[in-house]
Amino acid sequence: MTRSFSALAGGVMLSVVALSSCVSNKKFNESQLALANSRKRVSELSEDLENAKSRLQLMEEANASAANQLDEKDKRINENQKELADQQERLRQLQDLIDRQKAQTESLRAKMANALGGFSSDQLSVFTKNGKVYVSLSEKLLFPSGSAVVNAEGKAALEKVAQALDENKDINVNIEGHTDSIPIRLKFEDNWALSVARSTAIVRLLTNTYHLDPVRITASGRSQYEPVADNATPEGRARNRRTEIILAPKLDQLMQLIEGAQTK
Repeated sequence: MTRSFSALAGGVMLSVVALSSCVSNKKFNESQLALANSRKRVSELSEDLENAKSRLQLMEEANASAANQLDEKDKRINENQKELADQQERLRQLQDLIDRQKAQTESLRAKMANALGGFSSDQLSVFTKNGKVYVSLSEKLLFPSGSAVVNAEGKAALEKVAQALDENKDINVNIEGHTDSIPIRLKFEDNWALSVARSTAIVRLLTNTYHLDPVRITASGRSQYEPVADNATPEGRARNRRTEIILAPKLDQLMQLIEGAQTK
């Protein structure tokens, strides 16, 4: 009886130990699985965190690039606005100089017309063309036919021109001789020579006798090639035989402004 009880007790103890061992192994396995799951979750979270950091870096880089592009765009806009303002200012200055030139040209025309008011319209005329003042003197006022020697009445007219020019020193002067189409056969080789000789004769009077600065004056001849009337009629030929004194205000400031605009 005692031996049977002992055997039974021993069996119960072994069962308890075995059961306890099974329970411990199950919990251990569960804990190991939980640990593995936790580690896997931590790994997944770490990967998600790295991905989030990468996306954040990409967003920051994109934002920085967009900000740089915006800064460059603002810079270009500011530069364009400044360039536009500069162009508008140059245009304003250019228009101001043109207006001043027009006013100066009209004032000079009025002075010349007033100074030469004692001569008839068939002897001379004063007008503006292409921003310049023209004093057109007929052959009969200045020269005998076929000659380049200025007569007395012509000298009187040129003296008045010289006086007006002496009061306007910022004026360039071009003396331009013209003839009709009838070939010259006397002292001069041709109409070219006659037209140039007449213009240089007037230049000598203006500079030597009336003391205008020769630096301001140019002599030229156009022969028969710039008529103002029909050479087929005596009246037309008479109008074509003329000497024009062309007066142009100096355009130094205007040219400097234009050249400055072209270099920008």
